[in-house]
Amino acid sequence: MKFRSLQTLCSLSFFFVAIHFVVAFSTPLTANADSPNASESASRPNVLFMISDDLNCRLGCYGDPLVKTPNIDRLAARGVRFENAYCQFPLCGPSRNSMLCGLYPDATGILRNAEIFRQSIPQHISLPQAFRLSGYFAARIGKLYHYNVPNSIGTNGHDDPGSWEMEINPAGCDRMIEESDIFTLKKNSFGGTLSWYASPRPDAEHTDGMMAEEAAWVLERCAKRKDRPFFLAVGFFRPHTPYVAPKEYFEPYALDEMPLYDDVEQDRLDLPAPALMSHKREHDLLNDDLRRQAIQAYYASTTFMDAQVGKVLDALDANGLSDNTIVVFTSDHGYHLGQKGLWQKQSLFEESARVPMIIAGPGFDGEGKAAEAPVGLIDLYPTLADLCDVEAPSNLAGQSLSPILNDVSEPGRGYTISQVMRGRSIEQDAFLGYSIRTPQYRLTLWDDGERGIELYDHQADPLEKRNLAYRSDSSDIDPATQTTIDSLAKTLRNQIKEATPKEGRPMVLQTDWAPNLTNP
Repeated sequence: MKFRSLQTLCSLSFFFVAIHFVVAFSTPLTANADSPNASESASRPNVLFMISDDLNCRLGCYGDPLVKTPNIDRLAARGVRFENAYCQFPLCGPSRNSMLCGLYPDATGILRNAEIFRQSIPQHISLPQAFRLSGYFAARIGKLYHYNVPNSIGTNGHDDPGSWEMEINPAGCDRMIEESDIFTLKKNSFGGTLSWYASPRPDAEHTDGMMAEEAAWVLERCAKRKDRPFFLAVGFFRPHTPYVAPKEYFEPYALDEMPLYDDVEQDRLDLPAPALMSHKREHDLLNDDLRRQAIQAYYASTTFMDAQVGKVLDALDANGLSDNTIVVFTSDHGYHLGQKGLWQKQSLFEESARVPMIIAGPGFDGEGKAAEAPVGLIDLYPTLADLCDVEAPSNLAGQSLSPILNDVSEPGRGYTISQVMRGRSIEQDAFLGYSIRTPQYRLTLWDDGERGIELYDHQADPLEKRNLAYRSDSSDIDPATQTTIDSLAKTLRNQIKEATPKEGRPMVLQTDWAPNLTNP
């Protein structure tokens, strides 16, 4: 299906969204008896929650020498940058459901994409829903829960209507016009396959560019409502595949400067088989030229997304909202670009599990500093509820990061946990891997250690080159290392038990439905 004019589509979308916005802001929120009054609501900070899709920590403020991210960098300069932040599941849907529920995946029951927590724990109150119930205007632009990218762009995706008072779902040229021009390793596959395109069209015609414009429009109107705080979530799609961005964002990245790994085979020798099961067959088609093209396109998409972050931050400033708004920037998980021969996500290595996380806001003593404590996306719900005096469910598994925001030397909980599934479903003989990350170590147990163990000392080996738990035919693990493994494994197992409800992991009501704007 082709549209004669993308601008015509955008105009129609804007018209209907405008009606939605007027209704949303002119109709009082139905509140319970404990909801705060107008003066109490007005005194609480706003929240601008921005999340990128499939973004790793190759960013300027995280020390990357190549990737240009001036706007994320300026947010970090006025906020707290969490150096060791991790997702709870390195796959979009499970990670986002965990983050927005404040629960580990074993408590949401969501271990795959295309599922939503309402299918497993329907009575749970999500993060934005808690803000709505507390009197906030809660709006979403783009992807917050799961979407089939790119097919579900322009729809609500696998989203939760109860979480938002308003949803805006732009669909730009990257979705509506350019798919036939995109290079892909697997014919007619874009979202799960390495694919890229340098677009001749400007920012404003791309989905993320349209989202930035919509965010500015929403912020302008929120600024006029002094009596009601807002929770605005903006979910950018880039740099998720396909890596599509205006061609000008490709130009700073020379192909011959794109970093490749030359020790892949050596780096894989001490790894158990499940550690490498995120590898896809089409990745075998990559040669060095294609690898450089893929990395260039990923970097270009990152810088393009960063430019849209800048437009939203500029709108926040222009509307006089910065002094009373907490800004969060993060990603749903990290991303491999060739390390250990892996690409994309779903591993429990640092590159896949680690995420950027920046929190900026009024009155934080840690402004412009980096916090080293290991934290998780699961901590964002209790943190924002704490900072905004919003009532949250009593069963949240995360910790409030408020103490760290005021003193970046605070150790917090001291660890964070990630997990991933190998196989299609637990009901069909799949198994889980769990990883615990402390300030010094990462320990990973595959099938509770039955199918492999990994231990990395990040003080001596930040790139996870040497698996200290590897046992060759001619050597045993030294006693000190074994003691470390035993201690970390005990903590990990205890936390897994604590995170899983007593009645067991919730079952998910199955559905095969996936929204598609152009082919419903």
